[in-house]
Parts: sequence; C-alpha cells; structure tokens
Amino acid sequence: MSTVDVGSAGASSVGAGPEGASPRGANSVGAGPVRVPDDAWALLADWLPGDDDPDRPQITLSTVDADGGPDARTVLLSSFDRDGFVFHTDAASRKVAQLEARPQAAITVLWPGFTRQIVVRGVASRADAPAIARAYRARSPYLQQLAWLNSHDFAGLPLEERRARWAAFEREHAHGFEQPAGWTGFVVRPTRLTFWTSAPDTASRRREWSLGPDGWTHSYRAG
Repeated sequence: MSTVDVGSAGASSVGAGPEGASPRGANSVGAGPVRVPDDAWALLADWLPGDDDPDRPQITLSTVDADGGPDARTVLLSSFDRDGFVFHTDAASRKVAQLEARPQAAITVLWPGFTRQIVVRGVASRADAPAIARAYRARSPYLQQLAWLNSHDFAGLPLEERRARWAAFEREHAHGFEQPAGWTGFVVRPTRLTFWTSAPDTASRRREWSLGPDGWTHSYRAG
C-alpha cells in the first residue's frame, strides 16, 4: 500500500524561481514555479554529481513529436537545482522544435550496473541568455567546437573529410571558440520525480513525488 505525505513537501516547497519570474510552461501552484521538496532534493543532491564536477551525467531526454509520438535521445545534464534540470543543445535540433510545440518532457538517469534510476517528468522552458552563456564557457574545448560543427551537413560528409574539417577549424580558432548564435538551453521543471533503487535481497521499490494542485505528495511504488 502506498503512503502519502504532503507535510513539508506541500506549501513550504512553493517558492519563486530565478528573479521571481514564472517562465512559460512552468509547473506552478499559485503565482510561481514550485521547487523540489526537501526530501526529494536531498536524494538528488546525494545521487547526482555537483554542477562543478566536469564529468557531466548522461541523461535520456524524452519529448513528444508533432504526431504525438515519443522521441528520445541522450544529452548531457548541464546543471540542476531546486527549480529544475538544465541541458543545452543546438537551437535548430529536432528536440528544440518539439519542446517549443509541446513543452512536456521526461529525463531518465540510469547508473551503471542498473543499481539506481531517476525519472523526472516535467515542463521545459528556455533558459535565460546569461545562464546559457555561462554554461557554454564551462564546456570543454571539444564540446565548444562541437557546438559549431555538429550539423546535418557535417554529419553527411565522409569520415576523412570530417576529420580534416575538424582539425582545420581547430587550427583557425587556436585562441578558443566563441558561443555560436544557435546554441541554447532548456530548464525542465519537475512535476514528478521517481527514484528507483535495486535491492538484490528483496523486492526493489520506487519513491515518488508528484505535484498536484495542493503541492507535492510522496508515495512508495512497486519496483
């Protein structure tokens, strides 16, 4: 039987987002975005590497296409806080078009050996320009260059030509890469967080926090 605990995860978890704004598509109760409740945040902070860790986690980002079908791909989690989960990508990509049309999204993080999993369901909105710029500066030189050359036209070239163009671009920008105009970011603000942990000596289970009209509720679910 699932247990439900609104308690501290209810009204006390309602807070204003950055600069007190409520971005388009924010998951809101009342006037502003609803932040991750304390107990769920404690798990996130324990399980995920801090934003200052250069080894960023790979996540599966799921979106809805124009026909209402599911789509998914692997991206890097740039950062996370109590307001949401941030990733960055090419503004001309298919995922961006899908999120602009239907901002509902899901993020899945799976640990090696299938010992832990986090699934975040939420609503995506564009990150602000200063945050996007900071994230680009924090990228490795390889990922900065990738933001310039990772196009459909480039992908269609033979391997040797791609290698040659990559090396030539690197030589031409020996002092670093400025942020390309088409590089953007999104914040996925959670409406549901599900944490799964393996249990080899008993049945596994999930802990889940769901956002409703009155705030967050917590339950245990079968693994």
